[in-house]
Amino acid sequence: MTTQGEIEDATLDFNREIAIDAIPEGRLLKGVFEGEPLVALRRGDRIGVFRGKCTHLGGPLAEGLLVGDTVRCPWHQACFDLATGEAVAAPAFAPLARFSVHIEGGRVRLAKPQAADARRKPRAPAREESILIVGGGGAGFAAADMLCREGVERGITLVSSDSSKPYERTLLTKDYLDGGTDDPRIGLGAEPLDERGVRIELNAEVARLDRGRHIAALTDGRELRYDRLLLATGAEPRRPDFPGAGHPQVHVLRSLADARAIVAAAKSARRVVVLGSSFIGLEAGASLRQRGLEVDIVSQDKAPMARIFGPEIASVIIALHEKHGVRLHLGRAIASFDGAAVTLDDGARLEADLLLIGIGVTPRLQLAKAAGLQVEDGVVVDRFLQTSDGDVFAAGDIAAWPDPHSGQRLRVEHWDVAVRQGQIAAKNMLGGRTPYADVPFFWSMQFDFLPSYLGHAKEWDEIRIDGDPAKNDCAARYLLNGRVMAALMIGRDMECLEERERMERALAG
Repeated sequence: MTTQGEIEDATLDFNREIAIDAIPEGRLLKGVFEGEPLVALRRGDRIGVFRGKCTHLGGPLAEGLLVGDTVRCPWHQACFDLATGEAVAAPAFAPLARFSVHIEGGRVRLAKPQAADARRKPRAPAREESILIVGGGGAGFAAADMLCREGVERGITLVSSDSSKPYERTLLTKDYLDGGTDDPRIGLGAEPLDERGVRIELNAEVARLDRGRHIAALTDGRELRYDRLLLATGAEPRRPDFPGAGHPQVHVLRSLADARAIVAAAKSARRVVVLGSSFIGLEAGASLRQRGLEVDIVSQDKAPMARIFGPEIASVIIALHEKHGVRLHLGRAIASFDGAAVTLDDGARLEADLLLIGIGVTPRLQLAKAAGLQVEDGVVVDRFLQTSDGDVFAAGDIAAWPDPHSGQRLRVEHWDVAVRQGQIAAKNMLGGRTPYADVPFFWSMQFDFLPSYLGHAKEWDEIRIDGDPAKNDCAARYLLNGRVMAALMIGRDMECLEERERMERALAG
């Protein structure tokens, strides 16, 4: 039997019995059982023991942050309830498998995990409801998933212009493009939506909304009725108009079909030119370089990401890409492409048998505008993600919400924001009044450079940097009038978790 002295390092060996008094209370604990990593939490005589890997991308939960009875993953900040195992906040959707805990004679032993099912019992709606979700990206999927978890067993329809069922878009420019993953890994959730009662319409577009009749008319002439509607139409890639921009060897990267086409083209390509030093451009350039292609990045920016990260971090990004053999052409534009080479605005020619466009995206606001909803920079929503029409909600890339942290109305194109807004919108479409108050968050991956960014600083008057970003160890905080508006963390997962919790606590308190 394991005693307190044997677990001072908080690692519990559940292959043998453990004295319950030897298990510390109120601490996030790491364990092991039959070679599998576990995470555990004891509250009095209640002990929850779960598989220790995040169901998103396998982050080590025992290295995460305990907040109340929840644990936040150190990699991408998904949140799990350590009483039930439920994934309570994206980007994870599948629950943690829970081990059976047996306590007898003051000793604890484990049995094989229970089925990982944290879905709730069906609720009893007062009336038959039809819920329509327009958009099959992160926000749309997250909303449909949450509706299922809230017990809605029928009446959910998801209309998507994509040819594929919902997938994790963040992996397209990262692990998928560099060859580190395959299609199954980018699927979302543990169980497909259509197997949970959601009707999915792929390759489908909503042509117009009749808000008075609560009807969405599809381009093929069909009409779908709704009681509640979620607009999650996302964004579309910007496309340049220089001569040759429509050449078959020119690609954009937004969808899984786009990624598959680029991967197919990369197999026979030798040199690729990437237009744009946005995250899409930088991540795609790094991934294709890791595939072995010669990579040139062309950007009108003088310093990549300087408007978001500042000049010091921008310099690190430049050095990083140059170190890995990427050639950067900054302050330049593409004048033309002839299928064999790119000509820059200064007359330089860059050989290229593949041209990838990564100059950002434009929110798809046409449907909302035509329907007469209030639209400014995005679809205007309140803190409950409700539009100017009480039966219509919006989430993701198109939603402009009142951000309580910055005090500004924001519209940002982050995956984490989209999926968490989808979850909140789903609850509120069912009559809830849960405000969206999450701190915006995103992460990137470029070679061994793995930054995480919290908050949203449209402007700042001071940047405080602790550590050395060139050594992948730093915390940069962006201040305006002495207040931290955003933070960039590199190699500091726990500090990033703590900073987000501090921001949320400051708002609540």
